[in-house]
Amino acid sequence: QVQLVESGGGLVQAGGSLKLTCSGSGGISSLSVMGWYRQAPGKQRELVATVTGRGEKHYAEDVKGRFFISRTTNWSAIFLQMNSLKPEDTAVYYCNYRRRDYESWGQGTQVTVSS
Repeated sequence: QVQLVESGGGLVQAGGSLKLTCSGSGGISSLSVMGWYRQAPGKQRELVATVTGRGEKHYAEDVKGRFFISRTTNWSAIFLQMNSLKPEDTAVYYCNYRRRDYESWGQGTQVTVSS
């Protein structure tokens, strides 16, 4: 079983930065996709960024150029550097691990961006 724990959320003013961390344990495989999703109140959960075992990175159009995903070499953690934050970025951010036959989620960390 894969366990994921997010940290690094908080309150920041518009234009500021935050860095989120997702620590993983329980048999993380490089043959997988890991990423970040977010969910605002009353909204559906949406993809923010992903990184594959081959090092390919993908971003939602709204965060491209502002957010950057990275990982440790042994996949023990992934990170999300968030710059130029906007109030529209306010949400609970979730870490995700996925392979062909398995998926796991973290508990989420709150990010609030004030005007």
